[in-house]
Amino acid sequence: MKKEGTELLGFVPQKEIVYNELLPYKDKLDEESNEILAEIKGNLGRAVQLREIWPGVLFWTRKLSTYMRLYGRKFSKEDHVLFVKLLYELVTIPKLEISMMQSFARLLITLLKKKELLSREDLELPWRPLYELLDRILYSKTEHLGLNWFPSSVEAVLKALIKNCRYFPESATQEMLDEWRPLMCPFNLTMQKAMGYFELFLPTTLPPELHDKGFKLWFDELISLWVSVQNLPSWEVSLVSLFARLANDNIGYIDWDPYIPKIFTRILRSLNLPVGSSEMLVSRYLTNAYDISHVVIWISALLGGPSKQTQTQLSGLFNSITSFFHPSNHGRWLMKLMKLLQRLPASVVKRLHRERYRTPTWLTPVPESHLLSEQDITDFVESMKQPVLLAMFSKTGSLDAAQALQNLALLRPELVIPPLLEKTYPAMETLTEPHQLTATLSCMISVAQSLLAGGQRFPEGPTHMLPLLMRALPGVDPNDFSKCMITFQFLATFVTFVPLVDCSAAVQTRNDLTQVEKQLCSASAEFEYFVLQFIDRCFALIEMSTLEQTREEMETEKMTNLESLVELGLSSTFCTILIQCSMEIFQVALEKVFNFATTNIFETHVAGRMVADMCRAATKCHPAEALKLFLPHCCNVILQISDNEEVLNEEELDKELMWNLQLFSEVTRVGGDQLLVYRSQLVQILQLTLHLKCKQGYNLACKLLYHILRSMSIIYPREYCSVPGGVQQHSDTYLPIKDWGQPGDLFNLDIQWHVPSTEEKEFVFYLLDLLLKPELQRLQEYTQGEQDISRDEVLQSLSIVQNCLLGAGSLLPPLQGEPLQKQQKSFILTFLTLMFICTDHILEHSEDDIKSLFSIIKIINDLLHFKGSHKHEFDSRWRSFSLVKNSMENKLHGSKQHIRALLIDRVVLQHELRNLTKEGCCYRSVHQDLINDLLRLSTSHYSQVRSKAQNVLFTALGTYSLCCRDVYPAVLEYLDPDRTDVTQQQFKGALYCLLGNRSGICLANLQYWDCITLTWPAIIRSGMSPCMSLEKPSVVRLFDDLADKIHRQYETIGVDFSIPESCVDVALKMMKSSNPEPTPCAASEQEELEGRKRQEQKNKDSVQKYEKLVADLLDCLHDRNLPWKFKQIAVGFLSLMLRDDHPLPSSAVFFFIESLNHDSLLVRNVAISAVSGILKQLKRPHKKVAVNPYDLPELKTSLQPDNQWLQYDSSRLPRSQQDWDECCFIEKTHWGYSTWPRTLMLYAPPDEQPKQGKTRQEMNESEQIIYDHFSDQQFIDQFIHYLSLEDRKGRDLFSPRRFCLFKGLFRNFDDAFLPLLKPHMERLVADSHESTQCCVAEIISGLIRGSKHWSYSKVEKLWALLCPLLRKALSNITIETYADWGTCIATACESRDPRKLHWLFEMLMESLVTGEGGSFMDACRLYVLQGGLAQQEWRVPELLHRLLQYLEPKLTQVYKNVRERMGSVLTYIFMIDVNLPHTQPTMSPRIAEFTERVLARLKPLTEGEEEIQNHVLEENTVGDQDERTQAIKLLKTVLKWLMTSAGRSFSSAVPEQLRLLPLLFKIAPVENDDSYDEMKRDAKTCLSLMSQGLLYSEQIPQVLSALEEISRISSWHARYNVLTYLQVMVFYNLFTFLSDAKAVSDVRALVLRLLEDEQLEVREMAATTLSGFLQCNFLSIDEPLQAHFEALSKTRLAKRKRRELGSVVDMISSADLVRRHAGVLGLSACILSSPYDVPTWMPQILIDLSAHLNDTQPIEMTVKKTLSDFRRTHHDNWQEHKQKFTDDQLLVLTDLLVSPCYYA
Repeated sequence: MKKEGTELLGFVPQKEIVYNELLPYKDKLDEESNEILAEIKGNLGRAVQLREIWPGVLFWTRKLSTYMRLYGRKFSKEDHVLFVKLLYELVTIPKLEISMMQSFARLLITLLKKKELLSREDLELPWRPLYELLDRILYSKTEHLGLNWFPSSVEAVLKALIKNCRYFPESATQEMLDEWRPLMCPFNLTMQKAMGYFELFLPTTLPPELHDKGFKLWFDELISLWVSVQNLPSWEVSLVSLFARLANDNIGYIDWDPYIPKIFTRILRSLNLPVGSSEMLVSRYLTNAYDISHVVIWISALLGGPSKQTQTQLSGLFNSITSFFHPSNHGRWLMKLMKLLQRLPASVVKRLHRERYRTPTWLTPVPESHLLSEQDITDFVESMKQPVLLAMFSKTGSLDAAQALQNLALLRPELVIPPLLEKTYPAMETLTEPHQLTATLSCMISVAQSLLAGGQRFPEGPTHMLPLLMRALPGVDPNDFSKCMITFQFLATFVTFVPLVDCSAAVQTRNDLTQVEKQLCSASAEFEYFVLQFIDRCFALIEMSTLEQTREEMETEKMTNLESLVELGLSSTFCTILIQCSMEIFQVALEKVFNFATTNIFETHVAGRMVADMCRAATKCHPAEALKLFLPHCCNVILQISDNEEVLNEEELDKELMWNLQLFSEVTRVGGDQLLVYRSQLVQILQLTLHLKCKQGYNLACKLLYHILRSMSIIYPREYCSVPGGVQQHSDTYLPIKDWGQPGDLFNLDIQWHVPSTEEKEFVFYLLDLLLKPELQRLQEYTQGEQDISRDEVLQSLSIVQNCLLGAGSLLPPLQGEPLQKQQKSFILTFLTLMFICTDHILEHSEDDIKSLFSIIKIINDLLHFKGSHKHEFDSRWRSFSLVKNSMENKLHGSKQHIRALLIDRVVLQHELRNLTKEGCCYRSVHQDLINDLLRLSTSHYSQVRSKAQNVLFTALGTYSLCCRDVYPAVLEYLDPDRTDVTQQQFKGALYCLLGNRSGICLANLQYWDCITLTWPAIIRSGMSPCMSLEKPSVVRLFDDLADKIHRQYETIGVDFSIPESCVDVALKMMKSSNPEPTPCAASEQEELEGRKRQEQKNKDSVQKYEKLVADLLDCLHDRNLPWKFKQIAVGFLSLMLRDDHPLPSSAVFFFIESLNHDSLLVRNVAISAVSGILKQLKRPHKKVAVNPYDLPELKTSLQPDNQWLQYDSSRLPRSQQDWDECCFIEKTHWGYSTWPRTLMLYAPPDEQPKQGKTRQEMNESEQIIYDHFSDQQFIDQFIHYLSLEDRKGRDLFSPRRFCLFKGLFRNFDDAFLPLLKPHMERLVADSHESTQCCVAEIISGLIRGSKHWSYSKVEKLWALLCPLLRKALSNITIETYADWGTCIATACESRDPRKLHWLFEMLMESLVTGEGGSFMDACRLYVLQGGLAQQEWRVPELLHRLLQYLEPKLTQVYKNVRERMGSVLTYIFMIDVNLPHTQPTMSPRIAEFTERVLARLKPLTEGEEEIQNHVLEENTVGDQDERTQAIKLLKTVLKWLMTSAGRSFSSAVPEQLRLLPLLFKIAPVENDDSYDEMKRDAKTCLSLMSQGLLYSEQIPQVLSALEEISRISSWHARYNVLTYLQVMVFYNLFTFLSDAKAVSDVRALVLRLLEDEQLEVREMAATTLSGFLQCNFLSIDEPLQAHFEALSKTRLAKRKRRELGSVVDMISSADLVRRHAGVLGLSACILSSPYDVPTWMPQILIDLSAHLNDTQPIEMTVKKTLSDFRRTHHDNWQEHKQKFTDDQLLVLTDLLVSPCYYA
């Protein structure tokens, strides 16, 4: 087979679509595909040679992607590589328009998607062009200024592209590391950038011998970075994704074992599960949590291998979270858990498929030692079984669990299916809990194939088939819709896998059967009974849902939504069952259905449709037998009734006639050859009924006509049975049982096709002549006015025409094709001419005949799009096919092992796809006429007609891509303000046509200049059209939507369409390739020259059109008569015209500058953004030179580490012109932190830079306009006045747009405008209003950033002006404005060398916490300083030291706001103190030293034993208070610092925090109560946040010993808090703890010791903690533990004699009571630790507990509470749990659990 193919083709195809081999016309395909491929190669190469990117290259690349949809990758490897290289060159053209880039990228992704087809030897791609492309788009410098508009999808497309393009050379890894390592500065956004690039680009599929050039270069560095970061920064997610990919591509080549506990601890943490009673969660844990899809890949890649550690940890993970899956638990974490559950089995199945079933490719195979063993798989399934079975009934639905079960059942059916069956059988019996039934059935459906196929692992599987089917039948229940639907689905799924044949006789005749096979054979006798039962059930359902019963006199006669779903479910299930029946069972079923249908008369809307569907199913399965019964019967009835003439003219037809017509129209949907037998009857009935007066009647007749024509004219398969050749009886050689659950065999499908024979074709044309011609004549006479016909008759004729067209559509030639036979040609032409005339006629004479117009619209739609089927029908079938495929596919064996019916379905879809796409959409004059008709209808009088026609129009525009160019001028005519004959309806229709629908094309926004230059001005001018009235809200809304849609969808349109030489070289290689030879040969030099000229001309044209559009929009704006609304729209359009590759014409610059002082706020805001963009366009490039950082004089002279000279040093600041010029400024903060780049780009010395202080004569036109305006005093006054107006009180925030504007002004024009602005700034600073302060803050930050390249003298003058201003501003600061000033300083310091700003920093450091102006002023000054320092990160250690020194004595502040601010500032000071791997520690202050000093000052608190009360009055009293009071004040500030740093810093300073722990435990309260003072609440928050921290393994012993110590202090509050702290800490670091045996035993000892604490609350908390540890399997319930509790609980309580008369109560020694209580609490903890099941040890413990029911309090209370909890949690499944107890134990229990009837 393959060989012949390759000879015919001349090459070995890469990978074809196999389904093409199964089509009935497969022999023609090779020739056809070769022809197309040759055309594509030739034309694509030629288009590139001629430099014609649009439409040439784009058109032919689209053709290539269509080719791949039809034939797969049916080209040779050489061609494949050439296509890839050519597209790679095209995608990376630097100035390419984004929309084109995306379309090339999508095709390239398709070409590279199947990685196995091209190995690293075949293809190598450079990585840098892609990096430059990504950098240019994702980190665009101009997008935020509105100079570039990118579509929102671009990021995803680019990332997918890089994912598939990783064929980088072996040296790439090192190059990438050199390029991006210098960006790795963890305090900076560049870290995210570097990690993002690593995640996307680093190649991980190198062969083992190249690993040294691959991941070994970076693995240690990045994994140690990952391990050392504790607080989940946003870039950690990228790292995880990279590690997951690395692990998956290199299974067995990396030793992950040392990291596994850390990996699992972090996975558990990122599920964000609630623990204990703490409600506090650090918010970044939620936003930056790991993506489950990466986690799953990582886990499944780590499984297996010699150490088995991963599986142990995975089991631990599921054990610890199983109880969260119980349906009674719900929270926002649930979705994540379900996703984990659903994806993990799928991922393991994928890995197993790769190891065992996938054909080996060039990708590295998994080494023997690390393959998954059988034992590994069993362990994996065991560990997941429990949670999956719990999740079945989850509140989020059973879908996730069903998918998980499907994959687990593929691995180990014998472990998963039996427990599922145990849940299913009782659920089928229950009547009270239907939700259980739906959940279990949907899970059963997903394991159907594994159950029925049986196999060695689960041979008894198939025996469950019949019991399940029989018990499912009652689910066909008219009263419960969802149950009914799931039952249909269940029955259909199971029956699809099984041929329903009675082979019970085989037990006698054959003696080679196994036990199970015998059982199955005997059971199969029940099949007939099952089918009949099912039919009865359906009849009952139908009788319940007749129209009369459900809706008496309702206005609707249509089916409701639910009914149509039930109808669908019923007909498809019934059809499946009949297909799978043997002939004997079919005969019985057929008779039953026939009798039911013919002895009753149904109404035709609901019940009738269902019955007719059942009959259709029967005729479809075995047409010959069924038609024998149905056709003669229906014919006779119809003929009898319609004997007399009156019937034909009745408005309301006889019910019996209607029903038989309906039945007749449905049973004729069978193979055409079967119908030919009855041709005379068919013709007779058609002639009789097509002209009935009753609309319903002739509609049914039209349907009949349609079905007859269709079944004779198209290609389709005749049967979908699960075994080829239909279901056969058993014989000595064949046993149907063997076919149960077997997939279809793709190479032996044996499809029975129906291909129209000549006889059938002739009959079709005979029918058309007979029935269609007269109708066409009638309509023609009507339009010419010769014959007067009523509207109803017009409609009737149109219906007949439409149904003929739809039925015989696939035999009629394409529009305007060459005639095949005389007959056909006449039809299509008369069709067309008629449609045009009809439309005209009706629109002119009876425009209100809506129904006929509807019909005409439908006919036009069919003429345009119908090729045997409609696109949208095809799409929905494709979707449902994918759904079914995913739910039933066997992902383990892969290789398309679907059931036969699905495979046939896929082949049919392939055939339809060919029909839809092969014709192509050549756009001819006919189409143009049809579309113009549609346009007339779209702008007609009635809104319903308009909207229907518009929808068809939009579809047409999508199909025929070129017709948009014809349509939009026609649409714009309606908007022309000079036309007076346009009605308002036409005006609105035209607007709707421009707007387009949600999914389709928007005519107002086509991506090319010709269109936009006409459309946009037209939209704006339509504001002056006589039809336009702003009083009509619908019209106003339309314009709003239009403007909004254009703004949303606009993407920058290119003005440069050149193709570089490198592209042309690849194209030439393609032109030289052979097999198939490219058809148009390469272009001559002459042609190539012309092509170049054309392309240069096109670039010029584009620029001209761009400038014309800007000019047109400006003209509109200068028009006095234009309403304001349209002026605003025009300003919006104009703002879209800014670009970064072409300056804005100066007229537009003038307009925007003028608009800065426009009356309307909206226009002013647009203008501000626009002017910032314009200033960016006018920015003069500053020259940069590349230097080697190690050659810098600073680096050579300094003895300290090589980045010391970058840091701020007040002794070496540039304070004179000479220092300034010699100083080497490095603006970006990340340079020099982790490593220096190979070459550093620095600014050239000032004399080589553009001249500063240009005079007006040296400027260009646009610059002069700006210069003149901003030098004009009046303009500036007005401008500042507008800027400082209040917009909305309390909402005036610092505006980045205005900042960009000022930055641009001062950058481009130096200090030219300062003199005019200075008085304004001085005035504004003095005014403390919110809006004025905001305005001046924007100006100042713009000034500081804009002065980047000013000369030293100018900068010095600037600071002399700014410093007093800022001092004044800071003294006037208010609660509303402090945030603005903070932003102002932070913005000013961003990306600037701190040595350039030394004036600012020194000024800010001057007077911080003085107490002048009250506490608020202090807090504000700190905030502003913090903003500046945070931007400077690690480069200002000296300032940080000075600040800390200054703050330390002042930490005892009284005021809360200052304390909070100080806490925040301390966080920033110490944030830089991280010691990440592979970096030097920074010079900034150290936490450790600071903690030492603080502890010394807190001594008075740590030494005393008494309770620490917050007894400080909030006033700073004169004179020093005692040390203790000072210490309490200090503590409050320290608490604030601990709280703020929990979420912000990279690593928690654990050793330092531990020394503060004892203090916190003493203060923190026990209950959650808001009435506590601030200090106690803060202490509690701190503990909660610290306990969630991630611990390194070496820190665990330190923490535990600290807790151990604290648990021995006298304060019981502290002991109580130790327990809550322990719960959270252990759960959030579970696997790190578990991997350290000593830690586990220490925790256990600690909890058991506190269980015997003298304080009751502590004991109870210890019991809760213990139960939690047992539940998450941190500790296990073993013999010694039980024995320990038993012994404790049996402590004797000796009663004491009364000593004196006064005390009546018996005295019990407290120590004994405590021990006894501890024992009881321990036992109760064991019981509460398994709330949802009954382990083997539980019954005995329950009985032991019950012995203490009458003990003294508090024991009695504990026992009662435990029992009632047990009852509450086990009540749901008590029937199951009961089995675990002996009878005696049950007796005792039933007594205990109070009311005896409770479980009755």
